Amino acid sequence: MNLSGMEQAGRKLVELQAEDLREESLVSLFQEFGYVILRRMFSPEVVQKAREEMELLVETHAHRLLEEGRISDALSQEPFETRLFRLYESCMEIAPKSFRHELHLRGLYEWFFHPRLLDVVESILGPEIRLYPNYTARPKFPDWEGTLVLWHQDGGYTNSMETAASGGVTLLRMVNVWSPLVLARVENGCMQFVPGTHKLGVVPHAQKTHYLEIEKDYLEPRLSEAVDVEADPGDVVLFHNLLFHCGLPNRVDTIRWSLDWRYQDATQSTLRKEAGHLARSRHQPEQVVRSAEEWASLSFR
Repeated sequence: MNLSGMEQAGRKLVELQAEDLREESLVSLFQEFGYVILRRMFSPEVVQKAREEMELLVETHAHRLLEEGRISDALSQEPFETRLFRLYESCMEIAPKSFRHELHLRGLYEWFFHPRLLDVVESILGPEIRLYPNYTARPKFPDWEGTLVLWHQDGGYTNSMETAASGGVTLLRMVNVWSPLVLARVENGCMQFVPGTHKLGVVPHAQKTHYLEIEKDYLEPRLSEAVDVEADPGDVVLFHNLLFHCGLPNRVDTIRWSLDWRYQDATQSTLRKEAGHLARSRHQPEQVVRSAEEWASLSFR
């Protein structure tokens, strides 16, 4: 990406093309704005493998609903973009908001342990990298508050669960990652960021029905600076765990499928009971997850 200065970059999406990626540029952009979009990081083949795994997951839900007598048709001919919603539209009170423990699947290994992506993350975090125990697939349903993620900082959730005596979540060295399985646009609920807000530290959050939300006094004065983060399958969005972000409402009749996960400096505590999985390590190379088969044999921990 050619920039005429940081000020110009702040007025538009901060993005880099995968073929032009230079870690030095990326690190400076990430530190200044709190995020960067890596266009075309994943190949179509990598994206397709993940879609196929999600399709199998949806198939499992279809069989379960049939067995429970909640539906009479598994809708096997329904497209991936709509099937899960159609399966649950008459019983949205039990519809899944996300999938986490189900993600130890062969087809997701190349997402979480992609060598080029880990090169980028290493330029920010250093050589000891943990896949943080918070990796999720999200089907954002049409016009349903259950999957409408409000303005928040990811660090706000960690801070609300546990705070370390040594400074807590503000000292965590992390890189958040988000990537869509379908086109992510304003109409179907793409994310929004407020650039630079990661520099504010953890701000107060209020508990709402389904999610936390940044308190109005901190959020409203900054909303005019928000940018729409539209992305295509294969694009990868990196962002700071203290950056203000949300997901817009999904106003179309298809699901906005996406995956999000986090990398952490593995020399730190996760501030959770789970330890995560090593993605890179010079100190404990034997503990690094090395293959799709190994990933599929593990569990969320």
